[in-house]
Amino acid sequence: MKAREPIRAPSNSRGMAKTNPFQFLQQVRSETAKVTWPTRRETAITTLMVFVMVFLATIFFFVADQLMSWGIGLMLGTSG
Repeated sequence: MKAREPIRAPSNSRGMAKTNPFQFLQQVRSETAKVTWPTRRETAITTLMVFVMVFLATIFFFVADQLMSWGIGLMLGTSG
């Protein structure tokens, strides 16, 4: 039997042309200019929503932990 030749990936497996750092930075600036950035108000509202959700999750897990602790205490007969 004939031995198979190993399959080799192309030297640049993504098929993209190599660019120098200056061209890369130009492309980054060009793509960044296309982004629709959120306004200050949108950012503030989103941040506030995150803090509210963290607070609600904290309360939920605190209550769940207390209930489980109480229930396990009842089952083991260690609650007073």
